Amino acid sequence: MSIANYVFGIISALIVLVIVIEMLRRRRLRERHAVYWLLAGLMGLVIGIFPQVLGWAASVVGVSVPTNLAFFVSIIILFFVCIQHSSELTELETKARVLAEDVALQDLRIRELEQAATTR
Repeated sequence: MSIANYVFGIISALIVLVIVIEMLRRRRLRERHAVYWLLAGLMGLVIGIFPQVLGWAASVVGVSVPTNLAFFVSIIILFFVCIQHSSELTELETKARVLAEDVALQDLRIRELEQAATTR
């Protein structure tokens, strides 16, 4: 691996980590969402600093091309992010439905009270 690729990998991982930490600091990203991104950034940094770790991990797992292992782990991390967002979306949809039902019931009660008040 050339020095340029080596430096590019380290700088890219550091940029990811800095962006995620800055978003956390500014409260633009919640902690539970940042876990996977921090994990990916740290893994990228470790592999950028010690590229032989990826080759060792690929040989342990039995993958012939270490880059394929990196892509596979990246896909797994993105899969978990999608699962997490799907579960949160389901929870928010349920809350929105319950709130809409509550608003409809409150609106019905207000109309009934207004109607009772005008008939007196």
